[in-house]
Amino acid sequence: MNILRPLSPHLPIYKPQLTSTFPIYHRISGAFLATIVLFFYLICLKIGLICLTYENVYQFFFYSSKLILISVEITALALSYHLYNGVRHLLTDFSGFGRKRLK
Repeated sequence: MNILRPLSPHLPIYKPQLTSTFPIYHRISGAFLATIVLFFYLICLKIGLICLTYENVYQFFFYSSKLILISVEITALALSYHLYNGVRHLLTDFSGFGRKRLK
């Protein structure tokens, strides 16, 4: 007789808490920001600053302006989330906020 039971029955009833999802999103936003910084660093190494004097570079920025605006907005959102979550984390750790006090 073969009974079909789930391997881990506690997973379907698990409700994620905010305190467990904040560190995950903090790491994701940090990895995204590090990737952006590395990408721009490699671009500057590859093409150098002399390319900003060429007309084609400005034409490329003009025609891809919507893509650049979207990427800047996503980067600003990730930066602000990463900054505010880091400040919240520091305040929680060093001020005692969020801890249970012993009587």
